[in-house]
Amino acid sequence: MAVKRLARYGAALFAIVSVFALVAFVYSQVGNTKGSFGVLLENYVLAIISGYLLIFLGMLIFRYAAMILLSFMEHLESMFKRKRATPQVEYRQEIGLPMVTLVVPAYNEGPVIQPAVRSLLELDYPNFEIVVVDDGSTDDTYEKAMVIARESRDIRVRVITKRNGGKADALNTGMSVARGEFVLNMDGDTKLSRNTLRACILHFENPRIGAVAGNVKVLNRENIWTNIQALEYVEGLAMARKAQSFMRVVNIIPGPLGMFRKSVLQQVGGYESDTFAEDCDLTLKILMHGWHIAYEPTAIAWVETPSGLLDLLKQRYRWTRGILQAARKHSHALWRPRSMGVNFYILWYMLFEGILWPFSTVLGNIFFVYVGVQYGLVTLLFYWWVQLTVLDVVAAAYCVVIEEEEPWLVLYAVALRLFYINIIDIAKVIATIEEWRGTAMTWGKLEREGKL
Repeated sequence: MAVKRLARYGAALFAIVSVFALVAFVYSQVGNTKGSFGVLLENYVLAIISGYLLIFLGMLIFRYAAMILLSFMEHLESMFKRKRATPQVEYRQEIGLPMVTLVVPAYNEGPVIQPAVRSLLELDYPNFEIVVVDDGSTDDTYEKAMVIARESRDIRVRVITKRNGGKADALNTGMSVARGEFVLNMDGDTKLSRNTLRACILHFENPRIGAVAGNVKVLNRENIWTNIQALEYVEGLAMARKAQSFMRVVNIIPGPLGMFRKSVLQQVGGYESDTFAEDCDLTLKILMHGWHIAYEPTAIAWVETPSGLLDLLKQRYRWTRGILQAARKHSHALWRPRSMGVNFYILWYMLFEGILWPFSTVLGNIFFVYVGVQYGLVTLLFYWWVQLTVLDVVAAAYCVVIEEEEPWLVLYAVALRLFYINIIDIAKVIATIEEWRGTAMTWGKLEREGKL
């Protein structure tokens, strides 16, 4: 145990030092390529783009350094809290833990609904119920869920069927019939770790915590696309949520695993169906009402991710447009820093990651390829990619150690930077442009392969 802890501390220190070393490397290379920049400065357009990309790179380095530092501070805080909470947990077990209702919205989840619900029956918690909401499925989702409901003896499983109204409506239906003081919402293709309920419920000892976000991991690690996504979830999602949790301002409670006070869901009006990211919209509503949101890394939701490029692009297109729609709904906070407090920074951060980052990455690639061909400045393209790749490798190494993940995932950091991120960012740019233009879109549900 001491060796693992030492490895985590070493990884955090190495990551932070490496990021700041990269800053020095960037500026040293700028100094070594003054002649190259001199050529670019002769053209006003190229000079402006060069300056912009240099500023963006500095912002990116700062973002990585801040995320690593804050996420490590949250890791230490969580570790100490778990140690102190042990006697308290034993006491709560004696007097009875609060009831939790697990809501499972399901639309055409026939291939995965039975293993998903069966896994919930194995959760290590003495007081919970399961509500499966069949949202007008056209396959055998309802029949398969009813089989589990009839089999279950010790844990109450209810299956509700309704006309198709979308995921938000299904989740609200589950909330309305929930008997528990707390509600855990998840997806129909998700498998939860056994400790999920015990780990999440501890956060609600703090009366200011309105919700807890879980840790989403990729289950079907079977090809290059799913393996890169496994790293992306660990580096791009888990690290960000852990850093945000240190400030109690997680900005997106993931659909596969989020636990809420039922009273908070009712206070904010539940889910709304006017965006394609109902989880992001709900999270922002909770934050705007003054509640804090924590992250629990040990509560894991294993999910089936797209195994093909086309399905992956459809998913990220929908995510991007949904997040932009949610941000637009709460855009009043963008211009009121004093009254909105930390929510002002949350929204600007979301726009940075959702718009500025992908646009800048695409622009940088086009720009450096152009100047490399036009002016023979291939070294600038090399430095651009090397700097971004080093950031990804450092962050990946840190996250793999902290999350106790498979070490081989770090190897995918290079592939993630060389082609994966570029493809995803193009999809995000297209999604942003089409959202701005008001182009019509549909949900684009991912077909399940039954990997659970």
